[in-house]
Amino acid sequence: MTEPSGETAPEAPEDVEPTEDVREGAGTAPAGATEDGPGATAGEPDAAEEAGETSEKPDGDAGASDAPGLSEAQAELAAQRELRARIEARKAEKGGPVAAGAKLSGTAADLLAAVRAVEGGAAKGSAFYETAAPVPEPSAPERPPTAPPGPPAPERPTAPAPATTAAVREVLARGGAPETLAGPVAAALGEGAAAILLDDPWQLLAVAGVRPEQADGFARALLGPDCGPGDPRRTVALTVWLLEQAALRGHTALETAAVCTGLAAHSVPDPGEAVDTAVSEGAVHLFREEREEAPKEEPEEEPDEEAGEKADTSDESGEEPPALLGLDRYALAEESLAEGLARLVRTATADVWEGSELERAAGAHGLVLHTGGEAARAEPVALAAAARGRGLRALVAVHSDGGRRALGAAGTEAVTVAALLAGAAGPGRDEDGAFALDLLVVLDAPQLDVETAATLVESLPDGCRLVLSGDPEVLGAPGAGRVFADALAAKVCPRIASRVPDPGPLGELVSGIGVGELNQVEAPGKEIVIVPVRDAGEAVHRTVQLVADSVPRAIGVPPERTQVVTVGHGGSAGTRALNAALKQRLNPGPGRFGGYDPGDRVAYAPVPGRTVTGTVLSADAEGLRLRCGDEELLVPKERVESALRHGWALTAHQAAGTRWPAVVAVLPGDAAGGLSRPWVYTAFGRAERHLSVVHGVDQALPRAVAEGVAPERTTRLRPLLEGLLAAPGE
Repeated sequence: MTEPSGETAPEAPEDVEPTEDVREGAGTAPAGATEDGPGATAGEPDAAEEAGETSEKPDGDAGASDAPGLSEAQAELAAQRELRARIEARKAEKGGPVAAGAKLSGTAADLLAAVRAVEGGAAKGSAFYETAAPVPEPSAPERPPTAPPGPPAPERPTAPAPATTAAVREVLARGGAPETLAGPVAAALGEGAAAILLDDPWQLLAVAGVRPEQADGFARALLGPDCGPGDPRRTVALTVWLLEQAALRGHTALETAAVCTGLAAHSVPDPGEAVDTAVSEGAVHLFREEREEAPKEEPEEEPDEEAGEKADTSDESGEEPPALLGLDRYALAEESLAEGLARLVRTATADVWEGSELERAAGAHGLVLHTGGEAARAEPVALAAAARGRGLRALVAVHSDGGRRALGAAGTEAVTVAALLAGAAGPGRDEDGAFALDLLVVLDAPQLDVETAATLVESLPDGCRLVLSGDPEVLGAPGAGRVFADALAAKVCPRIASRVPDPGPLGELVSGIGVGELNQVEAPGKEIVIVPVRDAGEAVHRTVQLVADSVPRAIGVPPERTQVVTVGHGGSAGTRALNAALKQRLNPGPGRFGGYDPGDRVAYAPVPGRTVTGTVLSADAEGLRLRCGDEELLVPKERVESALRHGWALTAHQAAGTRWPAVVAVLPGDAAGGLSRPWVYTAFGRAERHLSVVHGVDQALPRAVAEGVAPERTTRLRPLLEGLLAAPGE
């Protein structure tokens, strides 16, 4: 196994040089990922943090000084449930279509209020801003239907009632917990939060970032000797918490045995009984997926004794699928998504479309899956254009604004999935709450988490065609679920594989990685450069040198168009360390606006799982103002600390769905345990013209490409789809 072509870079390169060989032994490779969020696993080390854990997690008991942020995912679920629960009410309330971005009322206004809660968060750091008198909340301005697509401006969070927060603060003080938790607890538990905490102190685990040992300390302070490790309130809360932590790693369910193991690790005396209690109380759901028995055929002649014994052994060894435990929100989303996809398949009217294989499949079916690399994105875009030529209402949706701009002229008619669902872009909804569409093409489909996908599919009318397109080799969605992979595995609809290869040395390199081979690639135009380093300190130094000097001079790509991608946020060469060094070199300043200065590159997470990159323009009493592509965003000052990071360096999860002219992939020695083939494929594939690899993991890189498959996510979507759509006999 060889590495990408590259000649060893000099100690202090003036320019980026094409290389031929990677020096062996460059750096050490101790096991262990660099992600410092809970539950991180090798292969997807930054998934948990991208899914909503954007701040450092406090350690110790509940009296720790750091307060976690609001549970944005819980508020998002409430918004989605409200949309589903009131779909019939919407029909009566609205007498006609709603234009995209128009002022909302009724149920839609309620949903907007829920979205405000989604994008809220507990904040610290208000001291970085000048104190200003509270500004009354303005009503949402009307947007013309022709507003250009882009990320919707974040709304102010809906704060809990002051009386509720005050009552929670009093209970927290009695239990020795920090008062800064009052807002998040009140938002998570609702109007009766104080009474809930007094009755069940372990409900503190409902707040993102609170650890079991902190909740235990809080419970002991409130209940004294009346609580113990086997307290049913504790075991139920821990069961729910374990499933929430699993969701941060992409699982929508867990095997019962895995949950019992986790409970035992937290000193629960009888994990089996704890699971039964959680199920009986409705806190979690138990699923037993039934396996259909294949029809037995009568043998034409009697088998011999030996063959009969083998057959009997085979039958007895068949095991039932393991029982799964899941939370209501993910069970609802997966079942709703499966039913929605089945509805599209059954209600589409088959038609004969001339053209490419993809066009013919889309004409004949309601659901089509399309796979391919970056160059293959042109095929579904061409499909949408051809559908418009047939007089159909067709739309292309992408994961990020960067992905939309990468489509060139075709990107002017594309929207992001987030903007489409928020009503900031797209065709608007009809009187039934469905999008006025005949065909929806979704690029970057692997980035769809199950809740987003369910909401999207529920919004499509009967008879609408859906084409999901993406590269199955990239890292999965930061949120829970593996929608695209499960749909591919279910084999319930046409699957069209593109034959268009990605061009040039970079395309050749990334294509080889996709099949487990780290090939030697000729790079005459300095498309690929390997920079060996001995340790993390040298990795940071060489990364800054590449971004600030070598790549601009030798490749002609300025620093603002070069993206650094590394394995995790923590560690000596994670995003935090790299961003600090890059800021000092590229935009030094005191960070007088909550740690940021005008000109800083930033990564903003308006909701978990969606990262918007941009540049700081200014700051005022309301917060930080950013330019993200062609749009300007306001990050409220209470959200700056929890939802904003410097953005010169990103994780691969944050970078997925976007490409840059030049990419510097940083692989320090302590990141070896966090590498996997999907991570390498995703990180290297972000580069359009040039890729520099700061290489300190020695043979861990080719080993990760050959063997480092990311951990499987436990989900239920595939059997649900198979049960609804599989043809008889399959």
